[in-house]
Parts: sequence; C-alpha cells; structure tokens
Amino acid sequence: MARRLPTVDALGVADGERSDDPLRVAVVAPPWLELPPDAYGGVESMCSDLVDALVRRGVEVTLLAPGQHGTAAAFRPTGPVADSRLMGQALPEVVHAAQLPELLADLGVDVVHDNTLAGPLVAAAHGLPTVVTAHGPVQGDLGTYYRTLSVGASLVALSDAQRGDLPSAHWAATVPNGVRPDRFPFHAEKGEYALFLGRMSPDKGPVSAIDAARAAGIPLVMAAKCREDSEVAYFDRAVEPLLGGDVEWIGEVGGRRKLDLLAGARCLLFPIDWEEPFGMVMIEAMACGTPVVALRRGAVPEVVDHGRTGWVCDRPAELPGALLRAHEIDPRDCRAVVEGRYSDAALAANYERVYRRVAAGPQEVARPAS
Repeated sequence: MARRLPTVDALGVADGERSDDPLRVAVVAPPWLELPPDAYGGVESMCSDLVDALVRRGVEVTLLAPGQHGTAAAFRPTGPVADSRLMGQALPEVVHAAQLPELLADLGVDVVHDNTLAGPLVAAAHGLPTVVTAHGPVQGDLGTYYRTLSVGASLVALSDAQRGDLPSAHWAATVPNGVRPDRFPFHAEKGEYALFLGRMSPDKGPVSAIDAARAAGIPLVMAAKCREDSEVAYFDRAVEPLLGGDVEWIGEVGGRRKLDLLAGARCLLFPIDWEEPFGMVMIEAMACGTPVVALRRGAVPEVVDHGRTGWVCDRPAELPGALLRAHEIDPRDCRAVVEGRYSDAALAANYERVYRRVAAGPQEVARPAS
C-alpha cells in the first residue's frame, strides 16, 4: 500500500475545519508563465488552482504573477513573462523577486505564500510572515538553501519523500499538490497507447519509456516540453534516433489536446530516474481515470496506490509487464482518489490551515524534529 502523506492535519486541525475570521493572502507565482498555463507548467497549474479554490473558500487572495490576469484572485502583475529560453536561469528569478517588497507594501496581507526560488530571499525586506513551498529537489546546494530558509520561513513539502531528502530542515507542514477534477475528462474506455508526458530530460526517463513500450509491444505517444538548450540537445542525441513506427513524438501539448491524450491512454508511463518531489502529471492522469505505471522513485509510491491506481515497479525490467496489466486498474478508482485526496478543494483547505497557523505567529507552527 502507498504511504499516506502527513498533511497539515498533523498540526492538530480537524479535516474540513474552516474559520470565519478574515484572511488575506498574497500568492507569488514564478516569472516563467501566465496563470493558468497553456501547456507545460506544474507549479503554475498548482498556483492557479490554489488561488481559485481559496477564493471559493472566502479567502481574500492577491496573485503576484507575470503577464495577464487569468484567475479569480485579485492581481498584481510582476511584469512580462520571462523568456522561456532562460527558464531555470537566475537573473529572471532575481528581477522577479526584487519587485516583491514594493508590490506587497500596501496590500495589507496576513501571509505571503511564495512559490518561487528567489522570492524568499526578500522576505526580510517586506517583513511579512512567509510560507515557502519547495517545488523542486532539496538536495545538494538546494538543500543548503532550503535548510537556511526554514529557520525564518515556514517551509512546506510536497511529499514525505521530499522531507526525507532534507530531514534537517524545519518543515512546517506537508501539503500534497492538487488539481481541479472537473477540468479533467473521465474516460472509462481506454485506447491502446501508453503516454509519456512531461519535459525532455534524462531524469524523466524518456529512453526507458521507449524501451519498455517496445518490449511490451505497446504503442507509445511522447509529449514533452523541449524548449531549453539542454532539453533540445538531449532530445537530438538520445531520443530522436529512437523515434518512429510504434513511438510517436508530438512535442509539447496543452489545452484540450493534452486532456484528450491523458484521458484516452491505457496508462501514463512515468519511468523517472530521480527523486521526484511530487509529479503533477500523475494526478492529472488519475483525474482522467488513467492509471500510472512508474518506477519507485521519490514520491511515486505515495501518490500511486500500487494495484489500485497503477503499478509501481522497482526495476525498469518490470515496466513492460506492468504496461500489459494496466487494464486491470479500475479507472473509477483513479478518479475517486484524486477527488478525495488530490483535489483543489483539499489543496486550498490544507494551505488555509497553514496560513492561519503562520499568521498567528511562529510559536503556533508545529515544526517536526530533524
């Protein structure tokens, strides 16, 4: 059985509890994409769904993000969307962060929820209680960064696995990501193809996906972000020579096409080769009733209930057999798990509890022992 994520219920707040006290929150999104994103953008999708669900809960939310206004929250633009070719580079992040004290100065919010990498560095300048979600890896230099941040900010993990990668940090809570289920079409009848969906990186295991699908005799559709120089170079060197016949490359997809691909696939193939902190695409697939076939890395065994919402494999050699067993998973179970555990409503309820604890003062935030 999958491990259940230790959410903020561990802080002692009953599930479903809601306060009538007003709460004003500023949510800071990364500089790379408008919200909601058209295609790739896991963090941006999470932020978009979160602020809309918080507004439905009666929370007063201001979104600080680039580009145009696309959510139910109040909006303060941070400037134009950063050049996607620079994604992951420091300067756009730093420029984005440097504006935050001025943008926050007259909002009168109780809590800032920062979903960027550089933004927390200016928390002392704006002086507001700050919740920081660690959306990426927390090892190496990033581990040093987040461990230092957690002394003064309220650091939130996406999974138990992520917390385990940095046990010395003072984690305030664990809040798994969520999606809005009604935006994902449910299909009980599935096609023959397996789907690889994500970004073009060796960490995501595209070559392993091709090898597994061919060994199983199952057609594979590959849809992935391939914009950055490193992504293009890896695709040209390692993936493109393997394409053709039973492996179809369609590039980056979004909107209705992405949803149709997810809903129609026999399974999502997720053969990651790194310690994935969460993996939004897994719950997006499950929301469509599509099971997940994945390797046991990072948060995979927490998100996927082995034998109920997919198959969690210990070795790449097990993937072909799991692909052939995807039809044994009931699509209704996949959808039910998302509606109950990974919905936008659950996401907003969990974060509201964190915000209220942080707004009450640092002594109110339960910090697990390292």
